[in-house]
Amino acid sequence: MAAFPGVGNTDVRHVAKTGRLICEAVERVIDGKSDVIRLAVTVLLSEGHILIEDVPGVGKTMLAKALAKAIDCTVRRIQFTPDLLPSDITGVSVYNQETREFEFKPGPIFANIVVGDEINRASPKTQSALLESMEERQATVDGHTYRLATPFMVIATQNPIEMEGTYPLPEAQRDRFAVRLSMGYPSPGAEQQMLDAHASRNPLEELEPVTDAGEVARAIETVRSVYVAPDVQRYAIDLVTATRRHPELRLGASPRATLQLVKTARAAAALDDRDYVLPDDIRDLALPVLAHRLLVTADAHIARRGPAEILADILRSVPVPAPPVPPWGATR
Repeated sequence: MAAFPGVGNTDVRHVAKTGRLICEAVERVIDGKSDVIRLAVTVLLSEGHILIEDVPGVGKTMLAKALAKAIDCTVRRIQFTPDLLPSDITGVSVYNQETREFEFKPGPIFANIVVGDEINRASPKTQSALLESMEERQATVDGHTYRLATPFMVIATQNPIEMEGTYPLPEAQRDRFAVRLSMGYPSPGAEQQMLDAHASRNPLEELEPVTDAGEVARAIETVRSVYVAPDVQRYAIDLVTATRRHPELRLGASPRATLQLVKTARAAAALDDRDYVLPDDIRDLALPVLAHRLLVTADAHIARRGPAEILADILRSVPVPAPPVPPWGATR
């Protein structure tokens, strides 16, 4: 088939291969969570950030570490605590007595992959130190702006906000995360495999990188060029617009959510070895991309209607367009 101008079949095939290698590497550490792992790789290739929210002990930090280790790039880990300061994340200028000048000492944000463990244990002031970096890929310290590495990804974990000693993430912070995913408890079979695998060794220590930052950066460039038909774009807009008009939601999804929904759909298509997006790509990613951005009304909360249930109703009500015919006149 003829490829869309700017996207070669070989390029998309390479993205699919790279994504498969990363998924297989992480699956050697995390048992029985192939869907969660694929979603994490999708976000990586769409230049997004991940918020992993679940109860303690289900492998949130392990997933973040395994994904980071599968890529041969710079990785920094931040343990968020109540006494953590913004400068502990972005860096600080230190006066050098020999040169009589201030020297910038970069913080852990200056890495390809930043693992933020238990982000909701830090104060909102410290949490906000990530806002500029996550959106603009830069950090401003003492009036100077520093560009961050490429690729750049924040993988943050948090326990449910009802637990003691935590601070809920503000809406602006949550909106920076492309997806929120939940690990969930493993199946009995996967849990038994975990007991066998971790009895005498640590699979994370044995994990070897399967790609590097350069390969991931090239894959991201290919994903940016995946074709999205006008009808598919309109479908994404209709879904987001419906969240803004729903009577049970007091806060709908932002325009940033629309952009990230389409970007993750491009990555999902490339991982499936396609150089064009299907409506099903948008539909499948709507829940992880949109749900954490929505705030329900008091009446919906009393009725125990959460964002996931309301979003499911929206997905049923918004018409799904027909699969697009790519402009080159052929489909797979």
